[in-house]
Amino acid sequence: MLTCGEATMRLLAAYGIDTVFGIPGVHTLDFCRGLADGPITHVQVRNEQGAGFMADGYARASGRCGVALVISGPGVTNALTAIGQAWADSTPVLLLSSETDSSTHGRGWGCLHEIPDQPAVTAPLTALSARANHPDDVPVLLAEAFGIFATQRPRPVHLSIPIDVLAMPVDPEDPAWLPVSLPG
Repeated sequence: MLTCGEATMRLLAAYGIDTVFGIPGVHTLDFCRGLADGPITHVQVRNEQGAGFMADGYARASGRCGVALVISGPGVTNALTAIGQAWADSTPVLLLSSETDSSTHGRGWGCLHEIPDQPAVTAPLTALSARANHPDDVPVLLAEAFGIFATQRPRPVHLSIPIDVLAMPVDPEDPAWLPVSLPG
């Protein structure tokens, strides 16, 4: 068994992702654990805007999806300038973020790095902005994201995963956690 965050990194590798740009943080620990022994290179940056622009530049130079890995709240908002540029220039960038614990959503408690509705904040600048409310949502949403990158005008996609969901156990050998074959 792996955590959802670890399995997410494994699934990204299966989709051909070899590099992510971001800053390790308290809300992204399960993602980072998945990067520790895996094939994906984690390029650490000084701020999330840099992560977004590096993911954008990587996508332009490689012709593949660039990935920015950021913490919830200010990590997401810091990346939005780069995501807006990727939107304007039709660049396939995956903004992968953590989010506060599911039990706190919509309560306005002022939790660390809380945004009232994080996917709504990024929606105007993305082809898809979604929250994974359960580990089973992650492979479905990643398949949708990579489908968008493969079949539509390239635009950024935001996938937000709450920290309690990131920590949940998953079986990465479950067929649901295998990549979907994409056209082209």
